[in-house]
Amino acid sequence: MILDLFAGPGGWSRALHVLGTRDVGLEWDKWACKTRATAGQLTVRTDVARYPTWPFVGRTHGVIASPPCQAWSMAGKRLGLLDQPLVHTAVEDLAAGRDTRERLLAACRDERSLLAAEPMRYLHALNSVGEPDWVAMEEVPDVLPLWKQYAAVLRGWGFSVWYGILNAADFGVPQTRKRAILLASRVRTAQPPTPTHSQVAEPDSLFGPGRARWVSMAQALGWGATDRPVPTVCAGGGPGGGPEPFPSGSRKTLSDARQRGTWTPRPDGTVLQSRREGTGREARHSNLENGAADTQAPIFTAEAHRWSWSLRSNNQTNATVRSIQEPAGTLFFGHRANECTWVAEPASPPTAETNVPAVPEPIRITAQEAGLLQTFPADYPWAGNKGQQFSQIGNAVPPLLAGHLLAPHLGVHLDPDDFTLAA
Repeated sequence: MILDLFAGPGGWSRALHVLGTRDVGLEWDKWACKTRATAGQLTVRTDVARYPTWPFVGRTHGVIASPPCQAWSMAGKRLGLLDQPLVHTAVEDLAAGRDTRERLLAACRDERSLLAAEPMRYLHALNSVGEPDWVAMEEVPDVLPLWKQYAAVLRGWGFSVWYGILNAADFGVPQTRKRAILLASRVRTAQPPTPTHSQVAEPDSLFGPGRARWVSMAQALGWGATDRPVPTVCAGGGPGGGPEPFPSGSRKTLSDARQRGTWTPRPDGTVLQSRREGTGREARHSNLENGAADTQAPIFTAEAHRWSWSLRSNNQTNATVRSIQEPAGTLFFGHRANECTWVAEPASPPTAETNVPAVPEPIRITAQEAGLLQTFPADYPWAGNKGQQFSQIGNAVPPLLAGHLLAPHLGVHLDPDDFTLAA
């Protein structure tokens, strides 16, 4: 089997499915387990830190691990950095067969910090019978020193090991998500996958194949495609149960922006009025309550194509803001400050003749859009409320990146087209 520790909603599992195999995931979060179950992924709902290792000994081909990153992430308090010496001690002890976790956990500032040492407990048990054949691990960049320690242990057990920082955008993910990666193998030389994309397109040369330009959000979401229907805009709602920029479930609409490619439709084509138009709540929601979509005309004028839309990564002053013609910044969710929103600005300076309308309000990204920017299919079955869905999405490994990492271990060819929006 392939053992997936901290399996989450299925980023690694989705990649394995596309590559023609599957894993057994250990995961504690209730909603991630529900997502995995609906997606048809094998899952044991359990605390990885408490589950015994013996069921996997003698039957494990590969080990995947993406320990929870909240303790280390830039989006959180980063107490994991303060706990890092304790985590290093835990890894050293577990690699020698000593379980000192209880004592070390009591000294941790964030109880999640020590979870980064858990893969070593499983690896030590499996190594006793010469398993696994390969290992793939992923975390936020600040965990790289810990991966260096893992690498030293694994090399001592006969593995070839590579570790370093990879940018997901270099592998076709529409997001400049940087992650610390560790790859190890007993049967082949461990090395990072060859990037397929770069910030600027590179032509083929005598030294090898070229690279495509980074995939933009517009490309990934299908916005600007000539075969799409009349454009609409985004839904209200977002993570953390915060206030809605529009009534829950409603949508703002832009007129056809196809001529400039600045905004194209969401797939469902739903059109609802905005409260900016001065209509009452009853009028705005009457059709929804009757189970029908509002089909009134777009709320903005023909000048709407003059807006240029970008994704703002959070509501802090130093937030990353990227045009839809670029990849997104790293998607962070799980905290009210980390609410991604679409924001607009004039695509060209207004004049008296253009009569540009008032700037549209920011609109929160939907779970489907966020999932697509992580390279999950459009119909991926995210479970839970908005906050629970966004938390799963933000913590997941992009399946396309995972596919690049796993394909060499499985001895199969990866076709990036298999990771398109189709389920």
